[in-house]
Amino acid sequence: MKRWIALGVILLACLGLVFYETSASDRSFFLPEPLGGVKIVIDAGHGGIDGGASSGEVVEKDITLAIAEKVQKQLKRLGAEVVMTRTTDGDVIEEHAPSEEFGTLRERKKQDIFLRADLVKSNKPDIFLTIHANAIPEEKWRGAQVFYHKDGHPNSELLAKSIQSTIKESLQNTDREALAIKQIYLLKKTEVPSVLIETGFLSNNEERQLLSSKDYQEKMATAIVDGVEGYVSLEFE
Repeated sequence: MKRWIALGVILLACLGLVFYETSASDRSFFLPEPLGGVKIVIDAGHGGIDGGASSGEVVEKDITLAIAEKVQKQLKRLGAEVVMTRTTDGDVIEEHAPSEEFGTLRERKKQDIFLRADLVKSNKPDIFLTIHANAIPEEKWRGAQVFYHKDGHPNSELLAKSIQSTIKESLQNTDREALAIKQIYLLKKTEVPSVLIETGFLSNNEERQLLSSKDYQEKMATAIVDGVEGYVSLEFE
């Protein structure tokens, strides 16, 4: 009997030593995943022949996909289930309905948006994020901004404000606030908390250089993910 007690004491001591020597980051292995059970659809804006906004050789579709991929990886590390509407340079039609043909670019772009909305609907996520970059004729404008639909899901505003807040705090290069809009079809048609994230202005020289940087793309992705995590902690607490 004494032998078994002694073995038990030794085992407990070993376990205690292992736990003590485990670093704080490693201890997260034993904790629940912050976004476990949360399903998120990420839409990298534009794609294929629809490059979106551009300035010189910098094209929106490339920036949005790069950031979306980084957001995806970070969300998965936090336990989220992630679905991407596109994972290549092509548009969503090329990836999901390659046999479809259209008479005009306008018609293809319209059907591409419809398909994105259908993908959100069929996947039934908890959150929908569509990632974009801006460009206008005047170079002076800059700053990331998050939009939600005025008549969309009631929690979209909370999600937008959470992401806008973490972008402002983390990157410290925008004073913009989350804004309600009515023109974006995708935000209107998705029946889940949905936001459009304009990550910055390609027409601004400094911001274009930042958005082209892998390091800044990673920082933007982290700010977006932190905002999602903040929203989830409020919504599901």
